[in-house]
Amino acid sequence: MSASFGPYPDGSFAEGSLADSTVQLRIPDAFRQAHGAAAAEAAEPGPEPAAPARKPGRDRYLDLLRALALVRVIVYHNFGWIWLPLVFPSMGVMFALAGSLMANSLKRPAWGVIRSRLRRLLPPMWLFGAIAVATMVYDGWGPNASGHPHWWWGELSFWVLPLSEPPFGAHLHGFHHLVDPTWAEQISVPLWYLRAYLWYVLLSPLLLKALRRLPWVTLLLPIALSVLINSGLVDQEGRLMEAATDFTTFGSCWLLGMAHHEGILKRLPRYVAPSIAPMILIAALWWLERAPSDNPAAGVDIEGVPVAQAVWSFGFVLMLLHLSPSWQQWPKPLERWNGLVSWLNARAVSVYLWHNVALVLSQPLIDQLWQVNFVYLHLRWLLMSQWLPLIVAIPLLVLFVTAFGWVEDVAAGRSPRLFPWPRRVRSRRRA
Repeated sequence: MSASFGPYPDGSFAEGSLADSTVQLRIPDAFRQAHGAAAAEAAEPGPEPAAPARKPGRDRYLDLLRALALVRVIVYHNFGWIWLPLVFPSMGVMFALAGSLMANSLKRPAWGVIRSRLRRLLPPMWLFGAIAVATMVYDGWGPNASGHPHWWWGELSFWVLPLSEPPFGAHLHGFHHLVDPTWAEQISVPLWYLRAYLWYVLLSPLLLKALRRLPWVTLLLPIALSVLINSGLVDQEGRLMEAATDFTTFGSCWLLGMAHHEGILKRLPRYVAPSIAPMILIAALWWLERAPSDNPAAGVDIEGVPVAQAVWSFGFVLMLLHLSPSWQQWPKPLERWNGLVSWLNARAVSVYLWHNVALVLSQPLIDQLWQVNFVYLHLRWLLMSQWLPLIVAIPLLVLFVTAFGWVEDVAAGRSPRLFPWPRRVRSRRRA
């Protein structure tokens, strides 16, 4: 990627460049003779004032990567296909894009940048948390549910600042068995990403300094720490180790984004990344094959093997950063997806937070269809299909994002919009 990034999740920007040129002044001979030496001096070539910098625009390649990452997450949470994280490691990609964004922003004072990132990240989570906590309490969750009333009240602070995993009701009533009793745990799954993102933001000033001094040591250090943490020599229990595991799993991807923005990766010969990335991916697969599995026939999900996921994401992201074409405009075959990609980028945090809620609520709606005789007799195959929850969840997700996504605009200091679909610009013919 030869572009610097705009604020995540709101979009990304490409770099501008100055065109340096000189113009040879041509003066008629008669004019030279009439004005003598002064005219001759004026005829010498001179530099033209520098052309104004090209106005930065959105890098559509980066927008496409972020949109693909979000879609992959939704599909994975619906189907649970273990091969999807191998085909496209969404979390590594998203952390790499955010890391590059952070490196670009740290040209300004660090504390102001951190405060800006928190202002963009936390309000959407606060709204989600207020609704989620109120709903869990209504469904039977409370201080006595965990057996530690005082801890329960203290742990609620993680819904305000997610330095650790926010608490949730592990087993509730399910609204009189209308939804699964573990619904709160299911909707809380995406919160680990916000926790990891917050720690990366807080540590980014130090990470950037270390990257500039010892780039390759800093890049590989998170993977080395991941190997150590998952070696069995370290007790992984506790909130601190949960955050440490997430940090070491995707830390190298975050640093890769920073390194690319800083131009560190550009110092490598062009053949290096395509040469070493396949070997890195093979090493990840080798580690994955060594991992124990409860169902050997189905294989091992790489998202359950932190070291393999860290290495695979690192190699995959390295190739994406190497290829990065930095599109100012969509290639013709992709123009039709401009609206969807732009909407997903403008509402990335809301889509990520609310997609599991939509999937959970799709189940009681599908259960009602079983009571319809025609559907039961003729469309039973559809009711049993894994695709139906996704089909039902998509309009629910659009509804949630439309209702709550405007908070992202307010957090970014923009005018709130219910549906940020880009307007089609019609070109006029010139006479």
